[in-house]
Amino acid sequence: MAADELDFWSFIELAGRRLSGEFGFSHQLATRVLLTLNRASNVVTYDLEATVHRPRGRSWSGFRLLFVTWLAGPLEARKAAQLSGMSRAAVSNLSKTLVADGLLARTPGEHDGRSVLLSLTERGQREMVEVFREQNEREHEWASVLTEAEQRILVLLLDKLITHQRFDVRTR
Repeated sequence: MAADELDFWSFIELAGRRLSGEFGFSHQLATRVLLTLNRASNVVTYDLEATVHRPRGRSWSGFRLLFVTWLAGPLEARKAAQLSGMSRAAVSNLSKTLVADGLLARTPGEHDGRSVLLSLTERGQREMVEVFREQNEREHEWASVLTEAEQRILVLLLDKLITHQRFDVRTR
């Protein structure tokens, strides 16, 4: 099959054959699992950003920071970075934009003069309720192709994959 005729799934098949046959790699299923997991994550993230967040002038990263601050805040910027999976530098830069947009407030931390406490403004609270209502409906559309039992099994499997790895993984 020519490269321009490949789709994602035929590429996965090609990759498995070539990795095994030409290069002698023996863990094609592991490669397939992680390529598929990465693809699924990218597709869903792109869809949510394109249908819910970008039309409102927001990015996926901006939503993630507002989401953790909305549900766990007020919280220190370093904790927001950890919970959102972003670097502290990314949170610092992004929070400046969200403060300027009137959605986020930054106040000096209580324990350390260098730390910053993030919280949503009233406008930010209202926007998150509205945005998440729309996102949650879209999430439901995505997940509804699976039964409730399949959804729970998928969550269990992903949790197992993430929490039972045997090496030191750097996370944000």
